Amino acid sequence: MAGPPRLRPEDRADFEDVLRQALSTTDIRTALLADPTSATATRLRAQALRAVDEITAAAGDEYREYLAARTTVEHNRQSRTTVAHGGQSRPADPGALLPALAALTPPIAATAAAVLLVLGYSLRLADAQGPTGGSLVTAGWVFALIAAASTLAGLTALLCTALRTRPGHGDRTGASARNLHHARARWQRALLERGALPYLRRQLAATRFD
Repeated sequence: MAGPPRLRPEDRADFEDVLRQALSTTDIRTALLADPTSATATRLRAQALRAVDEITAAAGDEYREYLAARTTVEHNRQSRTTVAHGGQSRPADPGALLPALAALTPPIAATAAAVLLVLGYSLRLADAQGPTGGSLVTAGWVFALIAAASTLAGLTALLCTALRTRPGHGDRTGASARNLHHARARWQRALLERGALPYLRRQLAATRFD
């Protein structure tokens, strides 16, 4: 079974805040005032900072839950960033050209269809026996189908993006952030009550003031 997680560098400030709270607790502060040299407080704080692993181990379960909640929030943040960039995690990826092509295809195809159909039907009216008019009309209807299909594909992509960014996703993100806040508060409370205060009281009990 794995032991309690080691304190991460980014959480060192929280540990020191909890230690300051512990040193300011009434019984600890009263005991420190009994030292006529006022050196015990400095020495006690230095000892606690060196014993960080011992103190944090007392709140290991809460710290593990806090780390898990923080990982969830970071994952959600990365997912939102990916969705905001259209699923492109690398800006230089050649796939980034696809959205531009999808946007340009419908108007280009529609324009080509209109031109070919006008020319084709005009030629057919002018010369019913010539094959050119019929070919242009056929090509025009092909471009018209391309324009319709690409427009439908673009609308489908917009719908999928809207579904991925629907309010429910924001609700889950907000819930994760609230869970992170509560997990951090639980860890800090456990660190104070089961880690810092008992350690300081043990050290004070073994200290003699001359």
